[in-house]
Amino acid sequence: MGRDAVEGLSEEELRFRPTPNKWSIHQIVIHVTDDEILSTHRLRKVLAEEEPLLLSFDQEAWTDNLGYERLDCEQHLLLFQMLRASMLPLLENLTPEQLERVGQYPDGVRYTFKELLELRVQHVRDHLAQIERVRQAYREDRV
Repeated sequence: MGRDAVEGLSEEELRFRPTPNKWSIHQIVIHVTDDEILSTHRLRKVLAEEEPLLLSFDQEAWTDNLGYERLDCEQHLLLFQMLRASMLPLLENLTPEQLERVGQYPDGVRYTFKELLELRVQHVRDHLAQIERVRQAYREDRV
């Protein structure tokens, strides 16, 4: 998630929640970074280990219990960028065989490295679209 997604936003806009049960842009940035930590771990496991066990996380519990509102948005943007940069050397030299390596979740669902990578890209795209929706709701709320 690039800085351009939140460039020029006021603290009020970052913290605005369209409804009480919807995330603020600040919370979205922290969530995307937490997901990136776990995604990076999953991708590395699949490349390094034979059919490793992959784990998910309860995103609502993390948002509610880790005090996302107190966490630093700028630090998390930097962490996201560093995690992405740390994966580049691995991604630049992938073989066709590595793309087909598999990891499995406890429920038995299996994903190839390539599928996990595609899910990771789509996840960020979905949240960038969510940020745009929150920005729009903020503008409409101010009219």
